[in-house]
Amino acid sequence: MTIQFFGAARTVTGSKHLITISSGKQILLDCGLFQGINTDELNQQFGFDPARVDYMVLSHAHIDHTGLIPRLVRQGFTGPIYTTSATIDLCEVMLMDSARIQESDLKRVNERRIRRGDPELEALYDEKDVERALAQMRPVDYSKPFVICDEVTGLLTDAGHLLGSASVSLTIREDNSEKHLFFSGDIGRPNDKILRSPDTFPQADYIICESTYGDRLHEAEPDMKSHLLQIVQQTCIEGRGKLIIPAFAVDRTQELIYALDQLSSEGRLPRLPVYIDSPMSVKATDVMRDHEEDFNPDILAYVKKYGDAFQFPNLHYITDVEQSKAINNSKEPCIIIAPSGMAEAGRIKHHIKNNISKPNTTILLVGYASPNSLGGALKRGDKEVTIFGERYPVVARVAIMDSFSAHGDYREMLHFLSCQNPTRVKTVFLVHGDYDKQLIWKDHLEAAGFQHVEIPDMREKVTLI
Repeated sequence: MTIQFFGAARTVTGSKHLITISSGKQILLDCGLFQGINTDELNQQFGFDPARVDYMVLSHAHIDHTGLIPRLVRQGFTGPIYTTSATIDLCEVMLMDSARIQESDLKRVNERRIRRGDPELEALYDEKDVERALAQMRPVDYSKPFVICDEVTGLLTDAGHLLGSASVSLTIREDNSEKHLFFSGDIGRPNDKILRSPDTFPQADYIICESTYGDRLHEAEPDMKSHLLQIVQQTCIEGRGKLIIPAFAVDRTQELIYALDQLSSEGRLPRLPVYIDSPMSVKATDVMRDHEEDFNPDILAYVKKYGDAFQFPNLHYITDVEQSKAINNSKEPCIIIAPSGMAEAGRIKHHIKNNISKPNTTILLVGYASPNSLGGALKRGDKEVTIFGERYPVVARVAIMDSFSAHGDYREMLHFLSCQNPTRVKTVFLVHGDYDKQLIWKDHLEAAGFQHVEIPDMREKVTLI
């Protein structure tokens, strides 16, 4: 059996890990889009033949894990895609949105390529490809084994990272023996505001583990709601400006809405407009409401007492483009929440572009942003950033709230892995992280008793004995 790493290898986005068993059958774990600057050509070629892939198991719905599934289907993949019911519902929202964004963004990309004399790029996929991909998805319940093929059985356990997110355990029978492979997906945090904590998983021989925050501990946030309220007060009330929050459409946006809903219920939220400016975020919030089975006890108790956790006075869900433009043109203080979380696409880029040079604007970053993304540049403190091919000075205040992060820090990830006997794990492969952070995460794992920790390079192939 071999594993080959075609994405999220010494980088964070583009998650793709191809398993080939001795019979020649191929199983793909995730099929994510590379995100960030200069990734257009990376997304054009997989490095493997999609038509040869027999099965796919999907950890969760974020675009860096799902965003190339329709292209995989376009190029010949016809097999089943195993994932949770909530992930399927989210993929319908997020992949359709991705197809539309790519169509509009591709025009700008090709205009620049033509000016440089480079050949134009083709669309990665369209809405019909998304429909075909959705038709190939098969719902799987948490903690119930399912048969992938004669040689392979799968098990999904709650990863606590996103609605429907899962870690993947595979039992592979070949050469008169069993191998147990575990793929963490993205590891969530205990005590998430909405979701249940990550679940334990069976003992593994090999682990493919994420490493996004392998070098750090999240700052303690004793009162997240008060911190958010302070930023609202400073920006919108005292500064009469706009608070702009790039946020992933799923989970992060709903956590923000829930926090603001609680502040409203407590009578502490100022009366000012709050805009959720994204058709995808609006649909994702509806999906969230439909899957309360994934909620933790605290929010279920809140819903029982107060009703809908995602609706309060002066909250406006915006889908219409003209309404979005009107928000940009308005000088009224307000809160604007829109995807993408890395500020790489969608309406949020327009809001940032139109307000980044205003000193009374605050751009609040509430999650991970790849270093080569717009969000990453803002988080890094760059004095100038590129938006739609143009340079803009960063005059607006940039604030960071890491308490909203959906990725566990190294202590939380070590706790997640504590269900394992490290001496029985033959190799841990680190993925989904920047290389400098992975080196530190490797040290932490080795100190915890994991004896063989590898950091595969892009397209590296490893044989599992």
